[in-house]
Amino acid sequence: MTNVANSRFNITGWDEKPYSEGPDLPKLTRAAVTKTFTGDLAGEGHVEYLMMYGGDGSATFVGLERIVGNVAGKAGSFVLQRTGIFENGVAKESYVVVPGSGTGELRGLRGEGTSAVGHGTEHPFTLNYELG
Repeated sequence: MTNVANSRFNITGWDEKPYSEGPDLPKLTRAAVTKTFTGDLAGEGHVEYLMMYGGDGSATFVGLERIVGNVAGKAGSFVLQRTGIFENGVAKESYVVVPGSGTGELRGLRGEGTSAVGHGTEHPFTLNYELG
């Protein structure tokens, strides 16, 4: 049976630096991002994003995020694999729990979700998951 964890997150840090760019080349950046989650999933997240910016201001990104905290009162950590696009001021992404990444009471966690968030300080986050 699939459970649903409804949460919100705040971005508490964003450190982005280009690592490859040049004339007629799309800009590639790396961003270290920290987040605080509240709700059914509560804790701290740290994600490393790799991004490619298009000439129109859009971006494509991938990332790995370790979340340390609890899901429905079960403590531990897990890693999300994130993929998405940013266009027209909205970041649309999908994410999946990396198999075998759960620790503590979250060992065996499986899950996934999608989101579409704009600029702002607090964003909704939903994880459809199974534990066990």
